[in-house]
Amino acid sequence: MEIWINPACSKCRSALSLLDAEDAQYTVRHYLEEPPTADELDAVLRRLALEPWDITRLGEPIAAELALATWPREAADRTRWIETLAAHPALIQRPIITADDGTTVLGRSPESVRSVLPQHRDTLSTAAEQ
Repeated sequence: MEIWINPACSKCRSALSLLDAEDAQYTVRHYLEEPPTADELDAVLRRLALEPWDITRLGEPIAAELALATWPREAADRTRWIETLAAHPALIQRPIITADDGTTVLGRSPESVRSVLPQHRDTLSTAAEQ
């Protein structure tokens, strides 16, 4: 499992604490230092079933400079948004967690973080089968 974090972010620290408490095996990616490529962002967005504007931090100073709040949010604009997120990774919501099976979540709540843990998915599968 890989988790994209900003160490200064309280949600990221909470997600790491939860993963540690569950003895999860994961790799940390400091995405501000090692920004994702446009292709990586596109793949993550597809797994999240979200659009780039859905994971954009509009409160960041660079968002105001670029006037992102006024950008169109149409399929034709998707590439522009993705390229902007790749160029300015501070705009990306975090943490983003990708499990080994490809399950990907925006880990802003304990529930979403737990949803990528194998034992949690096993419990969900067992409950659904009953």
